[in-house]
Amino acid sequence: MQLQRVAAKRATGAFALIDSLKRHGVRHIFGYPGGAILPIYDELYRAEARGDVQHILVRHEQGASHAADGYARATGEVGVCFGTSGPGATNLVTGIATAHMDSIPMVVVTGQVPRPAIGTDAFQETDIFGITLPIVKHSYVVRQPEDMAKIVAQAFHLAATGRPGPVLIDVPKDVGVEEFDYIPVEPGDIEMPGYRPTLKGNPRQIDLAIELLTQARQPLMYVGGGAIAANAHDRVLELAEHFQIPVTTTLMGKGIFDENHPLSVGMLGMHGTAYANFAVSECDLLVAIGARFDDRVTGKLDEFASRAKAIHIDIDPAEVGKNRAPDVPIVGDVRKVLTQLLQRLAEAPVPKNEENTQGWRHRIDRWREDYPLVVPQPDDSISPQEAIVELARLAPNAFYTTDVGQHQMWSAQFLRNGPRQWISSAGLGTMGYGLPAAMGVKVALPDRQVVCISGDGSFQMNLQELGTLAQYGINVKTVILNNGWQGMVRQWQEAFFGERYSSSNMEVGMPDIELLCKAYGLEGILVTRREELTEALATMLATDKPMVLDVRVTRNENCYPMVAPGKSNAQMLGLPDRKTLEKATELVYCPSCSAKNPATHIFCPECGTKL
Repeated sequence: MQLQRVAAKRATGAFALIDSLKRHGVRHIFGYPGGAILPIYDELYRAEARGDVQHILVRHEQGASHAADGYARATGEVGVCFGTSGPGATNLVTGIATAHMDSIPMVVVTGQVPRPAIGTDAFQETDIFGITLPIVKHSYVVRQPEDMAKIVAQAFHLAATGRPGPVLIDVPKDVGVEEFDYIPVEPGDIEMPGYRPTLKGNPRQIDLAIELLTQARQPLMYVGGGAIAANAHDRVLELAEHFQIPVTTTLMGKGIFDENHPLSVGMLGMHGTAYANFAVSECDLLVAIGARFDDRVTGKLDEFASRAKAIHIDIDPAEVGKNRAPDVPIVGDVRKVLTQLLQRLAEAPVPKNEENTQGWRHRIDRWREDYPLVVPQPDDSISPQEAIVELARLAPNAFYTTDVGQHQMWSAQFLRNGPRQWISSAGLGTMGYGLPAAMGVKVALPDRQVVCISGDGSFQMNLQELGTLAQYGINVKTVILNNGWQGMVRQWQEAFFGERYSSSNMEVGMPDIELLCKAYGLEGILVTRREELTEALATMLATDKPMVLDVRVTRNENCYPMVAPGKSNAQMLGLPDRKTLEKATELVYCPSCSAKNPATHIFCPECGTKL
């Protein structure tokens, strides 16, 4: 609901900033104060006293940026974070880059030295405007307090529309304290003539796309994070079912399509499912929706879907044709373009092509049976895969964040999430992301279960945010899959560097989680045996306080399948040996969903039921 317009009144630049944030619906801000931003925090103090906004004091500015990022991914709203000048601003850089790579709407406010001191190497002066130019959608230095309301309105509009992204607002200290005649700018009242992202698709291109869809015999939908940003999950489902097209997603696209749906083939790419990678290698039509043909998806680019014609739908014209020239490019908002396409089908029905693609779907089902995702059950340890599957069984509707590494890829393989319930740093691959991102999700959605899956290396990068969880009672659950390694680094060193494990062994130096949590006034649990796992997970999920589980998993387990660098997606390492699977016993049916599973599975990967 928009606030009522008010007449001009004397106010400071800091008041204009906080009032403008309130007018744009901001309820939570993550940040850390310092000298240059103190005028803004002084005004924030008054706003908190009025109940207008809540500020969450993080323990490190990087935590603020990741929390704002997680907040935005879970809600679709613009996340907001604050940092002071100099090191406060530079500590935000990794989080800004993370949001930029994954197209996350965020407004970052930094303090700056007073205007007369800019360029003099003043105390804690850093050109954060220049530093962040490559990693923001846009940026501002507020030179006059009269510009504050307009800049905030533009920043929110830019962050949330077109291809989303982070926007920086740098505020010199004296701008925050200077008084002027303040006139608010309401959301939607700002005009930016030079910024007009294309929203609707070209009708001729849509007709050409429909023509290809009706002709294809082996089509595949390849869906990325742009479809989630556009809230297009229902449109993706409708199109897939209309033409009976199998659907694969990127790491960013997880959750856009129900992975229990018979048309789902899961994630593709370097650690995607074998059947998704085979499908993209054999398809004759690739329908790319809100995806950017990232190198971790494509493998060897000239062999990626090399037999296929391509339709590419994306709101950013710079992405269309950047890595792969499509036969039918469609620039526009994914939801709007798919709506146009579906309306066109309703107005002039065309053959659904279901019979033509039946053999293709059976072929994919065969790959699914021949190359399943395997859940090991070693005699002497807990496998990381079984820990994730058991967690997913106990908390199927949770919002999950991850850090980066092997645990991230196993989580992507075995979790089944809804839209916006999978939250992970994909493009930048930021270790230390998971815990503060989960914090942001839980602040935004206090009534939802929020779980961070981390590794022993990643967790230690931002573990200080346990203090933030303790201070505000933010009920985030963290599961550490602890193998005593930088796991993905070790796996690459094993596979490609002659087993020379240079600086990847972290077996010594991991803090005692029970003592660490106790120091923060929280509870931690160590899990070393399989028989302890289910009870510990259930206890963690049931408690109304933040909790950390340190699960000691198989030390040298690798994440497979894996597409080696420079290879095509069809050339995967670590595919399960079918003969070995069959020797163990025949395939068994899941008692809940009737999916066929090798007996080596402990849980059904389709629905999570224990076999």
